[in-house]
Amino acid sequence: METLKQKRSLMNRSTVLGFTLLASAIVLGGCSAISSTSSSSSDAVAQVAANSEPFTYDAYAEILETYVDDDGFVDYLGLQQNRTGLDRFNASIGAVSPETYNSWSEDEQLAFLINAYNSFTLQSIIDQDPLKSSIRDIPGVWRIRRFSIAGESKTLDNIEHQTIRVDFNEPRIHAAVNCSAISCPVLRREPFNGENLDQQLEEQTARWLLSSEGIQINRDAGEVRISALFDWFGEDWVGDYSVESGFDGSDKQRAALNFISQYISEEDAEYLQAGGYRVRYLDYNWALNDQ
Repeated sequence: METLKQKRSLMNRSTVLGFTLLASAIVLGGCSAISSTSSSSSDAVAQVAANSEPFTYDAYAEILETYVDDDGFVDYLGLQQNRTGLDRFNASIGAVSPETYNSWSEDEQLAFLINAYNSFTLQSIIDQDPLKSSIRDIPGVWRIRRFSIAGESKTLDNIEHQTIRVDFNEPRIHAAVNCSAISCPVLRREPFNGENLDQQLEEQTARWLLSSEGIQINRDAGEVRISALFDWFGEDWVGDYSVESGFDGSDKQRAALNFISQYISEEDAEYLQAGGYRVRYLDYNWALNDQ
């Protein structure tokens, strides 16, 4: 997305490397039958439909602050037992009209979609009783369960792969959408918003790539291991980060390493650019990011 790229180009390496201090204090958390909508969720939909209040992230902000810790782990049991706020917020996502959504800036639209994906994922987890040990244990969680969003009915895959990745040229979204897994970039403790989206995405990306879930460099073994997200969605980086020289691996791996090099130390970035190592993907830990 052009707006975000223009903003990002203003940031220099010293700004990005400022996140190293933050990363040193962080331990990264985490990217039955299909549950029917609960009665509390149905009540929330009806209540939101009856009210015509402007859409806000206030309720979602309170949820994140209350049930997500500094390491990105979620108190799913607590949220499950006190789910009214989440149900009402998710109902409000569906109550946004297409006209309202289309009137927003690109940054506002993207923030809305990321928040919707993450909030619907939280709902998918707490709809299970008992809670599952992994989101992958919920049949149809990505491709069958449907949610109302801005007047449309979409699955999580629809939101991420047919909307966000199609309508926005912004690979940093992979550090923001959260799949409730240990190896997923952490769930942010505040909603994304249009005004601060570039800064928020930059912080999320730095936090992810300065962690062992983003990249691991083993000079002694001559091996660089990067997140499996760069394997699954590697084409998202090829357009803007392909290189004609430097780095090792396939074309999409070299593009990913070029992107990563903007967020790590200068010494590590120079090592990546020089080449002479094998590129592998990290194993993905799908265990639930549960407190």
